[in-house]
Amino acid sequence: MALLDFFLSRKKSTANIAKERLQIIVAERRRSDAEPHYLPQLRKDILEVICKYVQIDPEMVTVQLEQKDGDISILELNVTLPEAEESK
Repeated sequence: MALLDFFLSRKKSTANIAKERLQIIVAERRRSDAEPHYLPQLRKDILEVICKYVQIDPEMVTVQLEQKDGDISILELNVTLPEAEESK
Protein backbone atom coordinates (compact mmCIF):
# COMPACT_ATOMS: atom_id res chain seq x y z
CA MET A 1 0.00 0.00 0.00
CA ALA A 2 2.87 2.39 0.65
CA LEU A 3 3.89 2.18 -2.98
CA LEU A 4 0.35 2.98 -4.07
CA ASP A 5 0.18 5.91 -1.62
CA PHE A 6 3.42 7.26 -3.06
CA PHE A 7 2.03 7.40 -6.59
CA LEU A 8 -1.36 8.73 -5.57
CA SER A 9 -0.08 11.32 -3.08
CA ARG A 10 -1.10 14.87 -3.67
CA LYS A 11 1.23 17.79 -3.45
CA LYS A 12 0.97 19.93 -0.36
CA SER A 13 -0.54 23.34 -0.85
CA THR A 14 1.67 26.37 -0.45
CA ALA A 15 -0.38 27.37 2.60
CA ASN A 16 0.44 24.09 4.35
CA ILE A 17 4.12 24.43 3.50
CA ALA A 18 4.16 28.00 4.84
CA LYS A 19 2.37 26.87 8.01
CA GLU A 20 4.94 24.13 8.65
CA ARG A 21 7.83 26.53 8.08
CA LEU A 22 6.31 29.08 10.45
CA GLN A 23 5.88 26.42 13.13
CA ILE A 24 9.55 25.49 12.79
CA ILE A 25 10.62 29.13 13.09
CA VAL A 26 8.44 29.71 16.18
CA ALA A 27 9.78 26.56 17.84
CA GLU A 28 13.38 27.64 17.17
CA ARG A 29 12.76 31.10 18.60
CA ARG A 30 11.26 29.63 21.76
CA ARG A 31 14.31 27.43 22.24
CA SER A 32 16.79 30.22 21.55
CA ASP A 33 15.36 32.69 24.08
CA ALA A 34 17.84 32.64 26.96
CA GLU A 35 15.46 34.31 29.40
CA PRO A 36 11.72 34.68 28.91
CA HIS A 37 10.30 38.19 29.07
CA TYR A 38 8.08 37.30 32.04
CA LEU A 39 10.88 36.12 34.34
CA PRO A 40 11.58 39.50 36.03
CA GLN A 41 7.87 40.00 36.76
CA LEU A 42 7.61 36.43 38.05
CA ARG A 43 10.56 37.07 40.41
CA LYS A 44 8.89 40.26 41.68
CA ASP A 45 5.56 38.50 42.27
CA ILE A 46 7.21 35.62 44.12
CA LEU A 47 9.19 38.05 46.25
CA GLU A 48 6.00 39.91 47.21
CA VAL A 49 4.34 36.68 48.33
CA ILE A 50 7.37 35.60 50.37
CA CYS A 51 7.55 39.05 52.03
CA LYS A 52 3.99 38.61 53.30
CA TYR A 53 5.24 35.85 55.59
CA VAL A 54 8.98 36.46 56.12
CA GLN A 55 11.04 39.64 56.07
CA ILE A 56 13.89 39.02 53.63
CA ASP A 57 16.36 40.92 51.51
CA PRO A 58 15.27 40.95 47.84
CA GLU A 59 18.80 39.97 46.82
CA MET A 60 18.34 36.68 48.67
CA VAL A 61 15.86 35.40 46.06
CA THR A 62 17.09 34.00 42.76
CA VAL A 63 14.94 32.72 39.94
CA GLN A 64 16.43 30.80 37.01
CA LEU A 65 14.89 29.07 34.05
CA GLU A 66 16.81 26.16 32.52
CA GLN A 67 16.07 24.61 29.14
CA LYS A 68 16.62 20.86 28.94
CA ASP A 69 16.41 18.51 25.96
CA GLY A 70 13.95 20.24 23.66
CA ASP A 71 10.61 21.01 25.27
CA ILE A 72 11.53 20.62 28.95
CA SER A 73 11.93 23.76 31.07
CA ILE A 74 12.98 23.82 34.71
CA LEU A 75 12.15 26.80 36.92
CA GLU A 76 14.55 26.99 39.85
CA LEU A 77 13.77 29.23 42.81
CA ASN A 78 16.29 29.74 45.62
CA VAL A 79 15.36 31.70 48.72
CA THR A 80 17.83 32.27 51.53
CA LEU A 81 15.76 32.73 54.65
CA PRO A 82 17.09 34.69 57.62
CA GLU A 83 17.99 32.70 60.67
CA ALA A 84 15.23 32.57 63.26
CA GLU A 85 15.67 34.90 66.19
CA GLU A 86 16.16 33.01 69.40
CA SER A 87 13.70 33.67 72.22
CA LYS A 88 15.19 35.32 75.28
